[in-house]
Amino acid sequence: MAGNLDTSSMGDALVILGAAGLVIPVFTRFRITPVIGFILIGIAVGPFGLGKLVYDVPWLSHVTITDPEALEPYAEFGIILLLFTIGLELSFKRLWQMRKLVFGLGALELLIIGTILAIVLSMMGQYWTGAMALGLALAFSSTAIVLPISGTTSPVGRAALSMLLFEDIMIVPIIFLLGALAPNAQDGGWEGLIETLWQGGLVVAALLILGRIALPRLFAQAARTKSPELFLAASLLVVIGASLATAVVGLSPIVGALIAGLLIAETEYHSEVEAIMDPFKGLALGIFLITVGMSIDLTTIWANLGPILLAVVSVLVFKAFVTGFLLRMMGARRSTAAETGILMASPSETTLIVLAAAGSAMLIQPGTAQFWQIVTAIGLTITPVLARLGRVIARRVEPVPELEAADDSEPPVIIIGAGRVGRLIAQMLTAHDKPYIAIDADADLIESAKRKGYRATFGDAARGDAMSRLGVDRSPAVVLTMDEPVLAERLTRKLRKEHPNLLIVARARDTEHASELYRAGASHAVPETLESSLQLSEAVLVDIGVAMGPVIASIHEKRDEFRAKIEERGELDYRPKLRTSTTEG
Repeated sequence: MAGNLDTSSMGDALVILGAAGLVIPVFTRFRITPVIGFILIGIAVGPFGLGKLVYDVPWLSHVTITDPEALEPYAEFGIILLLFTIGLELSFKRLWQMRKLVFGLGALELLIIGTILAIVLSMMGQYWTGAMALGLALAFSSTAIVLPISGTTSPVGRAALSMLLFEDIMIVPIIFLLGALAPNAQDGGWEGLIETLWQGGLVVAALLILGRIALPRLFAQAARTKSPELFLAASLLVVIGASLATAVVGLSPIVGALIAGLLIAETEYHSEVEAIMDPFKGLALGIFLITVGMSIDLTTIWANLGPILLAVVSVLVFKAFVTGFLLRMMGARRSTAAETGILMASPSETTLIVLAAAGSAMLIQPGTAQFWQIVTAIGLTITPVLARLGRVIARRVEPVPELEAADDSEPPVIIIGAGRVGRLIAQMLTAHDKPYIAIDADADLIESAKRKGYRATFGDAARGDAMSRLGVDRSPAVVLTMDEPVLAERLTRKLRKEHPNLLIVARARDTEHASELYRAGASHAVPETLESSLQLSEAVLVDIGVAMGPVIASIHEKRDEFRAKIEERGELDYRPKLRTSTTEG
């Protein structure tokens, strides 16, 4: 059987793994995103790089990609895994809270940019159907590159995520629209779109219903075996199955991957799934970036350098301006609008898909498609540079306070969240002469807190470097005050894993959330709705004539009932306090 191995495929795999082993540590060492490294590797080992010399220097076949098209399924799988992990970081509740941004900002950004670009291209001589196809294609931004850079929790990350989610939803309708506009198309394109929409709706509904029923049982069974291999197999089964289900009815497979991630995010196993899938996502995403690099022909770029550079600069500047303007109109800060606009300026991997669909529909000529493919590849390559440029310009447009080092005299308590609850905790610590530092990814909250005299700094606590610079390894305690249950649980789990002896006090919404936080590793979880409800009950009972003694007794009884529930659901070997009073045992 060994003689039947496809040595060319094995050689390609060796090149990719060698590239990952070289790129990731080298670029990480110099604090440069590996995105650029993978793209440069793709240029070097692709058919327009060293691949050109294989016939003259045969041994180069061992360090080049012999079949670039064979990598495309793995590149697509990388994007599927990326959308799956984005779903894990979200939840249906958080997605619902973002609906105005997704269908408001996201829709405006795609339609306005696509329409204006189509008008400009049409005025330059492109037929209107081809101009529409090119305008919509260039309006997309790169989910695969932007989100790993921006994250999803900061103001920039939330804005980028909302626009990218809408773009991902619109991929299939746009491709069907291009098919309907084809010169030889009849009504089949519109009929196909309608059929895909109703069938896709049924599949999505089935995934939501079956997922809520089956996924907790599936992962519970995998967890009982304590086998990482089975957990990985279950995760891959879910993401691939959901992607295939949506692909079969004509929807994009990334829609199924996103739904799978959202469903698992609602279970208690999402952190384990996220951790076990992360290495595969990174490697598959690296393959996608290598394929992008392989599509760049440096000789063609040099021969048409002027027009290509003009097109790249024009698209980037226009998209950055429109996106930033829309964000400002929707109330975003100048710094957030500037950074997000520049980050979202480059075209997308989806642009290549839409260009291919437009070419197949004969809406644009092959030479035109190749020109804009080169523009797209260059845009993808420089996206990390745009991200850095965006941060620099954002600081100049509206300076944001930098992370401050903790005071060496006495390590401060770190308060994650500078809102109402975080500020009250800061006041209590100040009253007892205890140092603190509050951190928040919302620049508006930080600016307001600093104006009122609080010691606060801008940063994303979900990123390890921010907490390290605040001195979390020496801090006596970390207090989580944000009103985002999924994020609070994820941060608690991460902090407990990295700092086993750290005192972690977390704000919980209710007893169920408190139980989840205890399972994640919280030292104390305080359900805010419980005590306010009990105090309201006490006030109304006393004022309507019930004796104080029985009221207090019933409140203590109810509180003990909730403590027992948290002890059981939180898998604790002690009964937690619900108040700070030492009279509670």
